[in-house]
Amino acid sequence: MVITDVFENPTVKNVVFQIVFPNLFSIENNIGNFQEKIMGEFPDSSLVFRKQIFFVDAGLTAKLGEPPTIENNEQMSKKIWSFKSPKNVELNLSCDSLSIHSASHKTYNNSKSAYKFRDTIKFVVDNFLAIARIPLITRIGLRYIDECPIFTKDNKTFSESFNSAINLGKFDISKVETMEFRATVEKEGCNLIYGESLRKIDDKYKLIMDFDAFANSIKAKDYLETADRLHTVISTEFEQSIKQPIYEYMKTKPKSVEEDKK
Repeated sequence: MVITDVFENPTVKNVVFQIVFPNLFSIENNIGNFQEKIMGEFPDSSLVFRKQIFFVDAGLTAKLGEPPTIENNEQMSKKIWSFKSPKNVELNLSCDSLSIHSASHKTYNNSKSAYKFRDTIKFVVDNFLAIARIPLITRIGLRYIDECPIFTKDNKTFSESFNSAINLGKFDISKVETMEFRATVEKEGCNLIYGESLRKIDDKYKLIMDFDAFANSIKAKDYLETADRLHTVISTEFEQSIKQPIYEYMKTKPKSVEEDKK
């Protein structure tokens, strides 16, 4: 089932939406029109030249939104038009991809919230398709990264909080510094790269849950329907991966920095 609550203290930290399409040389000539259409939401813009990007399996520790680059070929570079909003959302556009990175959205399309990631996706992609009439999208991806608390670092508490894919029968988690699990599976006609990673962040151990769902060869007119389907896959997987203590944590109003230090 899909989670329908809007939580006071959600575990999601980063959300990424991306479309990949055939190399479109006309984008550079139309970038001014696109900028004018989105300027109200993304007023801060810049152009960067980045060495040619190749998406590879860099593991769960790879920095979000910054895949490895080729260092040995100075001839290969790529123009990236970057647009940022005051709400900590970044839009990156190149001749073959568009991505939206958000560290502020906490819900995809919940009617109880006025700030939905789906609305941002629709605003950006509709305006993009108005200046780039692409019939087919090669790939659509939606990725959520959650930082979940580990209340007490022992096998019993961990098992009470998560339906984890990590094999606790192999190691005593109280003695583990880092631990990872990663799998790619087919779900509801989509693909899901699912990852768990036990890490120490700001002197506290947390379980990083990484849900990266994608679909290939989609008609451009069906992009939003596909995004909805990807979100359903991710939300269902998240709901099946956590237990009641994590729900209670998300329902609790977060402490201020001063309170947290006490």
